[in-house]
Amino acid sequence: MPETDKTANEVTREEAASISAQVYALVRACPAGRVTTYGWLGAAIGYPRGARMVGWIMNATPKGADVPAQRVLNSKGELTGSWAFGQKGRMRQLLEAEGIVFTPEGRVDLKRYGWDPNRDLTAEERASILAGAEMESEKVSDYLMRMLHDDPASPFRSAPEKK
Repeated sequence: MPETDKTANEVTREEAASISAQVYALVRACPAGRVTTYGWLGAAIGYPRGARMVGWIMNATPKGADVPAQRVLNSKGELTGSWAFGQKGRMRQLLEAEGIVFTPEGRVDLKRYGWDPNRDLTAEERASILAGAEMESEKVSDYLMRMLHDDPASPFRSAPEKK
């Protein structure tokens, strides 16, 4: 896996499925009682500036997928995807049930609970997890494809049309 940021003008549904599968595989590998960040996940799959992309992928997690999404936080240790859990406070409850303790400001101490796949897995472990990621291209939503092509932070943003 290259260590430089991958870029392309266009991403296919199959490529988006592969990237999503890799993100989900790493989230599944994050141990209970630990948390990871969108940025760490992006860097681990070769997109060091792909935090927002990982956020879109997590937002598009298929219903019923066995992905412990509560373990993915922003770089400050904040719960940014909690609305996706159906009720206020549910994401925090799930993490507390795993033994995560929050600061008085409502953050998770990433030095204590953080799990960075690039730091906490060997290159061989990481490669094995990513190689085992299963692609399901039919589950890549049109919304995710639109975000990958159009969002200014996307590594796949379509080039703006010249006037």
